[in-house]
Amino acid sequence: MTDRPRARRPAPRPETPTPSLAIALRAQSRQWRALGNLASLRALAQQATQAALAVAPAQPCDGAELSLLLTDDKRIRVVNRDWRGFDKATNVLSFPAAPPERIAMSPVLGDIVIAFETVEREAQAEGKSLTDHFSHLVIHGLLHLLGEDHETEAEAQRMEGLEVAALARLGIADPYAGGELIARPHDPSLPSPQAATPDHPPRS
Repeated sequence: MTDRPRARRPAPRPETPTPSLAIALRAQSRQWRALGNLASLRALAQQATQAALAVAPAQPCDGAELSLLLTDDKRIRVVNRDWRGFDKATNVLSFPAAPPERIAMSPVLGDIVIAFETVEREAQAEGKSLTDHFSHLVIHGLLHLLGEDHETEAEAQRMEGLEVAALARLGIADPYAGGELIARPHDPSLPSPQAATPDHPPRS
């Protein structure tokens, strides 16, 4: 019996460094102090964005600016009404600054808006910490800015998979375990989902 020559394994490719984002964080509501001061909130947001970028297929340019507005139900309701035609509060809205094909070249990535009361209610209803749910919504919002969506079941599966992978890097359990995927067929009478996209509603 003759030994077959072993197939040569390709040398491992050096990992591409994850780009860093310049996060412009603003807290409109004092309620966000429940998660700490601005420095603590920025640190949480940076951890979440780095986890999302580590798994996202599309990558922004290094140093791209991300605006994160931490607000309340009253203010996000106005934004949701004016931009999406829904006169109600929601948990997170995303406003991409560039179309998917130009993300890697844009110095500005976009805006994420998160409302405290809705996030707090969802965290309590789902039995998770406020910190973990906040991290999840930052990841979800950033993935929207990077071109991900959940208009169809296939898109929802893909996006949820990315979220779960990013959360796992932070030691946060799968928030979708045991839940059904929620597809959101686009209503042509509404503004484009690229303008502003809410998170999935809480799972029952």
